[in-house]
Amino acid sequence: MKKSGDTNGPVIIKKYANRRLYNTETSSYITLEHLAAMTREGRDFKVIDAKSEDDITHNVLTQIIMEEEARGQTLLPVSFLRQLIALYGDSMQALVPGYLEASMESFRRNQQQFKTAVEGAFANSPFAELAKQNMAMFEAATAAFKPGAVPPGAAPADESVAAKDDEIAALRSELSRLQDKVEKLGK
Repeated sequence: MKKSGDTNGPVIIKKYANRRLYNTETSSYITLEHLAAMTREGRDFKVIDAKSEDDITHNVLTQIIMEEEARGQTLLPVSFLRQLIALYGDSMQALVPGYLEASMESFRRNQQQFKTAVEGAFANSPFAELAKQNMAMFEAATAAFKPGAVPPGAAPADESVAAKDDEIAALRSELSRLQDKVEKLGK
């Protein structure tokens, strides 16, 4: 999680008995939302108990996940959570953290490779602008699958269902046509 160019090590966050979090880098109190934002930005931090000086980063990160899940930002399916809980105390428990970490890294790498491949496939070609538009549509479509998310530029609620169906059919057709072109370029 270390941010590139950051040579001073992780930011130290102190957690006090009153549950307040103190960022020693900015000399200010922060919230769990701030820590979540720092995580998304790739900032490395370490949370320590102000009294005992124990490293409690794991507990705080778990608390952030619990709050995100409670807000409706469900990322972890119930079946996954049940399987994860079942692994506690299992003989394979020691292997799980490394496996999950490698899986997430692989997921991130594949996500970036896909984005780079789509952008690079049309670079310096007449299709470059079309590729950018389609990438924007793809990102908007993936955002639509987030619970409670409203895609940017969403149509008003009173728009007819038939118009939406026509638009979806047109987008599917365009996506299919572009996939064919990408496959031809890859050969």
